Amino acid sequence: MPETATKPRKKATKATVAAETGGSTGAAQKPAQAQKKPITGRPTKYDESIASEICVRLANGEALRQICMEDKMPAQSTVYLWLTRFPVFSEMYARAREDQADTLADEIQAIADEMPMETTDKDGNTRFDSAYINWMRLRIDSRKWVAAKLKPRKYGDRVALEGTPDGAPIKTEDAGSSRLFELIKTMEMAKRAG
Repeated sequence: MPETATKPRKKATKATVAAETGGSTGAAQKPAQAQKKPITGRPTKYDESIASEICVRLANGEALRQICMEDKMPAQSTVYLWLTRFPVFSEMYARAREDQADTLADEIQAIADEMPMETTDKDGNTRFDSAYINWMRLRIDSRKWVAAKLKPRKYGDRVALEGTPDGAPIKTEDAGSSRLFELIKTMEMAKRAG
């Protein structure tokens, strides 16, 4: 085998790397305080403008998960933290969620008013697409469920147990227990007498 001569490798240091790349070793760079790093990541500090944008978008029917997926928006966990720390935001958020229920009700009406898609089979018969109708039904049902949870007094299934039209509670009397009590009392008196 022929022998080949190899050069020994130099150990890479900051000075050698800087000399090879035409840069400096770092001694002539600006101090770290003067350099501004670009802002990266999601906002975590409470900002009224971001909080109000979140509430407006919620009221317009957008999901919090969808809002928080955008890069300029805080993570969902940050929003939940803001809810516990900032009462003003918590109130705005609650109102936005109530408004979201009304928006969902409007969407339900719009979906129900849509004309379903028609399909034509190979014989030329036209009919409505059942898969599309089921998909619309699912959209309506999911919006109804969310609206009922967000605003139960208005959109929830109300089960009223009222005895009078003005909403007073039902008055009950336990006639059986008083009769039983009288029977026991009569038996005890008969036992003593006899």
